[in-house]
Amino acid sequence: MAKKKRTGAQAGPGTPATVALTAAGIPYTAHAYVHDPQVSNYGLEAAAALDVDPDRVFKTLLAVADGRLLVGIVPVSRMLDLGSLAAAAGAKRASMADPALAERKTGYVVGGISPLGQRTASPTFLDDSAAAWATIFVSGGRRGVDLELAPDDLLRITAGRLAPLAR
Repeated sequence: MAKKKRTGAQAGPGTPATVALTAAGIPYTAHAYVHDPQVSNYGLEAAAALDVDPDRVFKTLLAVADGRLLVGIVPVSRMLDLGSLAAAAGAKRASMADPALAERKTGYVVGGISPLGQRTASPTFLDDSAAAWATIFVSGGRRGVDLELAPDDLLRITAGRLAPLAR
């Protein structure tokens, strides 16, 4: 699959994620690849296309806990533990958000939901395994685009917190 790499920008129009990073002055690298519409595991597709360890590529998932939307970011090689997300947020329990709600609140489509530049900001939690990497990859706001940035920068721009979320 084709791979394009740009620092601080990408070919074509930006996404709300790249606009937010640029406005905040946060360094990142945009990685584009050709998305196969037959593939439904977007994160593992990105890891393979970009030749990156799947533990370093993170997916953005939305859940509802005590009536509020939460963002959980975990490696694509693992699953989000909803009980751990609820505990990190100080809630009793959490359930996955309906995909239509996730799309409406974030402004992104499933498979391209970025933790950055969401239409409605929600409490954000990043799996603590991200701290093991100098940079991680997250969705750039559309299928076929991932953004590489430092975990601390991701936490800073999202006002997020590290927590053990993956199982």
